[in-house]
Amino acid sequence: MENFLTGKKHIHFIGIGGSGMYPLAQILHTQGYYLTGSDNNETATLDAVRRMGIPVFLGHDPKNLEGADLVVHTAAIMADNPELCAAKASGVLTVERSELLGLVTSWYSKAFCVSGTHGKTTTSSMLTLILLAAGIDMSAVIGGKLKNIGGSGRAGKSEYMVCEACEFVDTFLKLFPDISIILNIDRDHMDYFKTMENLKLSFSKFCKKTTDMIIANGDDENTMQAVADSSSAAKVITFGKTSKNDFYAENINVISDFNTEFSLMHKGQELIKLAIHVPGIHNVYNAVAACAAAYSAGIPAEALRDGLESYNGTIRRFERIAEINGITIADDYAHHPAEVAVTLRTAKQMSFKRVWAVHQPFTYSRTAMLLDEFAEALSIADKVTLSEIMGSREKNTYDIYAKDLAAKIDGCEWRTTLEEVAQYVAANAQEGDLIITLGCGDVYKAAERIAEILKAD
Repeated sequence: MENFLTGKKHIHFIGIGGSGMYPLAQILHTQGYYLTGSDNNETATLDAVRRMGIPVFLGHDPKNLEGADLVVHTAAIMADNPELCAAKASGVLTVERSELLGLVTSWYSKAFCVSGTHGKTTTSSMLTLILLAAGIDMSAVIGGKLKNIGGSGRAGKSEYMVCEACEFVDTFLKLFPDISIILNIDRDHMDYFKTMENLKLSFSKFCKKTTDMIIANGDDENTMQAVADSSSAAKVITFGKTSKNDFYAENINVISDFNTEFSLMHKGQELIKLAIHVPGIHNVYNAVAACAAAYSAGIPAEALRDGLESYNGTIRRFERIAEINGITIADDYAHHPAEVAVTLRTAKQMSFKRVWAVHQPFTYSRTAMLLDEFAEALSIADKVTLSEIMGSREKNTYDIYAKDLAAKIDGCEWRTTLEEVAQYVAANAQEGDLIITLGCGDVYKAAERIAEILKAD
């Protein structure tokens, strides 16, 4: 592909504190580029950026671009952003983050690109720790913050890279995967794809771009159809729940809420005994996927064990926030009905008296198109409370509101703001309850606020 970095010296990042922007800033910084960045809110990530010696401006102002010969922005940056407008008006080259990520993946000869509707961040995190356990100085671009590496990414000096490959508006087709992982293909982003056939076609194109190996969920019909239709020259290796796959789990033993042991099987033989320290059987299969990719790329089995042993979760993936007066507060990024259902089923199997689902619906299109599915998934919880929908990049052309979802769930309460949600839940929670906030917006603030209120009581 064309290297749009050729001749560029000063690169400015609009939204440098984003989980997808920070790792790219790390990598380009180590390559010797002069970087500047801007963002709206102070965060721990901005502190980390500044510690690298990168100047950061708080707020967006055309003056922040001074001297830049390339501007990188995220898809979340609106078209009327003053910095983006100024860059385009001045003729400075602007690229969306996914374009830069695509170019960066082409620099590595062992680029693991983790795709799928559900589980990308967890699997990417597990794979990252496995490679580090093997002594590989690898680079990573992860969609969430991994405590073990101090953020959402790292810049290494080896040929190895792990990155999430998101299908949203086909951004993963800009990547150059040597090894691709397809965890599952489920109905999401239908405002863009329109049909499942279109969605599967995009995954087929992703497979076609893969040069070395495709690690595919052999139990997921959509995944296997996409792989078959791709006619990819890459070697196909399957993982899943059953012995028909190359890699699978047996002897699964749930020791406690946050500890599960299992045998990793490879072609009918036990490869190694493993343990994970995050809740849910679904995470066993995320671990199997990560192990299948690493082992197939030549990583020794001992590193699989050591890497998983060091993984205690990613921030916003069933993250325990606090335990106050016998009430446990957790937060999870789940924002699709299938993810919500898996998270709540996992919670219900744990040793809590009641499970509260505190959900912030994200985007009007997803809420409208999957309304019944969301209602069914949230109904798994004992108590459900909703905030108003976070529209993000969309306008409410669907005429959909949280009250429409609440009406489909028995006993569901809804409030307009996260503060109102936090006040209601804190006032009604009881000893032995689990409160879990769900969503990919800023619903985690409700979890933090609930903890503050309970501590003050």
